Amino acid sequence: MNKVNDQVKAAQLRRHKAVATGLFLLMAVVYVLSAWLLKSHNHTWLGYLKAFSEAAMVGALADWFAVTALFHHPLGIPIPHTNLIENRKKSIGDNLGGFVVSNFLNATTIRPYIGKLNISTLLIQWLGSEKNTGILVTEISRIAKDVIQNAEDKAVTGFISNKSKELLKEIKLNEVLASGLEIIMKRGDQVRILDYLVNKLRNYVTDNEAMVKERVKKESHFLIPGFVDNMIASKITHGLAKYMHEIETDPNHKIRNEVNEQLTRFINDIRTNPKWQQELQEIKDMILNGDKIQQYAFSIWKHLQSGIINDLEAQESAIQLYLKKTLLEMATNLKQDEAMQHKLNAWVRQHAYKYILQNTKKAGELISHTVGNWEGKELSNKLELEVGKDLQFIRINGTLVGGLVGLVIYTITKFIEHL
Repeated sequence: MNKVNDQVKAAQLRRHKAVATGLFLLMAVVYVLSAWLLKSHNHTWLGYLKAFSEAAMVGALADWFAVTALFHHPLGIPIPHTNLIENRKKSIGDNLGGFVVSNFLNATTIRPYIGKLNISTLLIQWLGSEKNTGILVTEISRIAKDVIQNAEDKAVTGFISNKSKELLKEIKLNEVLASGLEIIMKRGDQVRILDYLVNKLRNYVTDNEAMVKERVKKESHFLIPGFVDNMIASKITHGLAKYMHEIETDPNHKIRNEVNEQLTRFINDIRTNPKWQQELQEIKDMILNGDKIQQYAFSIWKHLQSGIINDLEAQESAIQLYLKKTLLEMATNLKQDEAMQHKLNAWVRQHAYKYILQNTKKAGELISHTVGNWEGKELSNKLELEVGKDLQFIRINGTLVGGLVGLVIYTITKFIEHL
């Protein structure tokens, strides 16, 4: 784009140079013709025309020299104090930097503009557009995906492993285990477990009455008749089934109470008995000193990495939807919260004002160094492209004004001669 603009400016500069040069050549032709005609024709107006064209050529040449001397050596001759921009680029850079800082980056000049900054309104309007939030979410997702993909596995795994070890060191396993069992009791999970076991045991006894008879017969004395063994086995089977049924149907059964009491004592024992503390500490030390945590950390990281990347690449990404929703909610909340708007605007204005004033010297140095580091010829060409077209009007005006001044002087001279 810049190359195209430079080409357009160069074409405009050539056209204006041609006009200015053409006007000079026209004055030269007029001068030659008027001087030649004056030899054979004594017309008064020829003198005036000759004076006008003569002065116009002088003016044109003088302004051509002045304009050309800014950017080049006139006719390639290294005349002193010509090609000024190329020869004095450092001074130009210093002066330009100082000019910008002194006239644009001072407290008096920037204060009115900083005071008008309304970043909250701009932010609300920008984030309020779904198109803009979509662009922002896409860019955030791209950056996040790039960061996740290029993250060093060893560093991330080490971080997860170290944090896991720190967390595990702080955990008292006996307290965790005891608290977990307490939660089970508060939720009544032990009741459901007991009901399940009793039901399974009752069904097992009932379904295996033949096996019970066989076992009774096997253990019975050979003198005891078989029908007696069967009766005893049947009594045992039905007795056990009935007992199990009683446990199932009676919420306050002795067995249930004993189970609750035993579990309560077991929880208290885990929490207070040094033996349990020591055994659980040994298990924890074994985990901390082994390679398992490192392996688990690597596995966790790889699952996280894969999950995040897959989600970001999905058409309906949960992360992107969450980001978009969050940004839209942020814009809505900011729009409704005038106090936050004022606070945000005040913060931006204060820091922008402070930052600009603190860095005015650096801005001047940046301009100075940028201009100073340009190639002299490149700088000269850049400036000529920017202002050279307008400077050609100086040549044109110089030609016309010079001609008019010459005409006035010639007229005054003639008037004095006729006195």
